[in-house]
Amino acid sequence: MSSSLLTNSAAMTALQTLRNVSSSLQTTENRISTGQRVATASDNAAYWSIATSMRADNAALSAVSDSLGLSAATVDTEYTALTAVVGDSTGGLTKLQALLVEAKTAGIDRTKIQADITQIQQQMKGTADAATFNGVNWLSVTTATPATFDLVSSFSRVGGTPTIGSITLTISNYSLYSTSTTGILDTVSGGASVNTIDITSLTDAATDQATLSTYITQVTAALNSVASAAADLGAVKNRIATNTDFVKTLMDSVTRGVGQLVDADMNAESTRLQALQTQQQLGVQALSIANQNSQSILSLFK
Repeated sequence: MSSSLLTNSAAMTALQTLRNVSSSLQTTENRISTGQRVATASDNAAYWSIATSMRADNAALSAVSDSLGLSAATVDTEYTALTAVVGDSTGGLTKLQALLVEAKTAGIDRTKIQADITQIQQQMKGTADAATFNGVNWLSVTTATPATFDLVSSFSRVGGTPTIGSITLTISNYSLYSTSTTGILDTVSGGASVNTIDITSLTDAATDQATLSTYITQVTAALNSVASAAADLGAVKNRIATNTDFVKTLMDSVTRGVGQLVDADMNAESTRLQALQTQQQLGVQALSIANQNSQSILSLFK
């Protein structure tokens, strides 16, 4: 093989090989440092685009998860208050109904019974007013309270079209008191509402007994309505809890999917790094040997 002073083919080949090894080594080092085999669009445009969209979806799902947490707290506040208004043998509508039945007894002191009734009425009103979370109250409403309330429940995307799912609640179904007196407990029927029932002046007369029967019917109807409202919110509460678990599971699934697309296999990359480092060292030695060949030409002129 001829030797040339101007062109060292062996050195050029060794240099090209060394460049290729150095490039591969840089790629491997980047994967190890970032933990990703597709960190930028130039690494793999298709996978990078898919991963970017999936990460955006995960961010949206995270927002849905936060909204579900807020919705759960709101619903739980209203549900707890409604349950307290339904009451039991010690308070609420259940106790109020029992007191009115007791008031039907001939010769009983209805003034003392009314004292208990008044306390229950005030307790129920206070409970409804206190059922406020983040400025939202569905039990004691005003003219500024919206007729419906949407709770964000899900997010999905088909192609480029996102869809936001929600649970729509009709506030009138849960309203106990209203500034327009259209709530379950302040709607006037038969001359009084559940909130304003007063039996102090009633006697054992037939007309007064009929009035007591009307009050009992009214309270029983209110009890059924409030119990129904509580049951409805209980179902919504369970739905939100189920959606919350699903969204968290879905977020984990999306995260795993992104990882499968772009994450680097650290075991494989560490093995490749050692191999490339060895190749680099051998390349440097090969280039050094090729460069020494040119020096041998000087011996021809001695």
